[in-house]
Amino acid sequence: MKEVTVHDKVFELYISAEKIQARVDEIGKAISEEFRGRNPLFVSILNGSFVFTADIMRACEMDCEVSFVKLSSYQGTETTGKIKTLIGLDSNIAGREVIILEDIVDTGNTLTHFLEILDTYDPKSVTLVSLLTKPEVLKDRVKVDQIGFEIPNKFVVGYGLDYDGLARNLKDIYQLKGG
Repeated sequence: MKEVTVHDKVFELYISAEKIQARVDEIGKAISEEFRGRNPLFVSILNGSFVFTADIMRACEMDCEVSFVKLSSYQGTETTGKIKTLIGLDSNIAGREVIILEDIVDTGNTLTHFLEILDTYDPKSVTLVSLLTKPEVLKDRVKVDQIGFEIPNKFVVGYGLDYDGLARNLKDIYQLKGG
C-alpha cells in the first residue's frame, strides 16, 4: 500500500517493512556483540515499542530477559508534554544492565522522565535503543545509543506506532501526507 487512511487522516508510505527488518537485524547483531555472555534486561516502553521489542529480541543471539512499562504523553497527533505512567516496572533492576527499547524519541520528555525514575532503582548500566528519532524537535538531551532511523518532525504510524489507537498493525511505517 502506498497510502492508508487512519481515522480522518491520510498517510503515505515512508519506511518499508523490508528496510525496517534489515535495520532491526543490524541493531540486534550490535546488541548481541556488545552484551554477549551477559544477561541484559530489555525494558520495552508500551504501547508503541511492542513490535520493535519482539523483532529486536528475535534478532539478538544471546541470553536476555524482557519487562514492560507503559508511559504516555500523546493525545491524537500531538504530544501533551505531560507524562503518565500507566504500568510501572515490575522487575528488580538493581545492578542489572538495562536496555530500554523505545519506538520513537521526539522531544525526549518521556524518556527524561523515565530515566530519572529508572536511576532510583540503581541499574548497573542503561542503554537506550530507539527505532526512530526526531533530532530537530529533541528538547531534552537524551543520548540514544542505537538508532534505527532519524526522521523529520512528521507524524508517523505503523510498526507499532498509532494514531488514536489505530495503525499499529501495519508492517510498514507511514508518514502523515502533506503534514
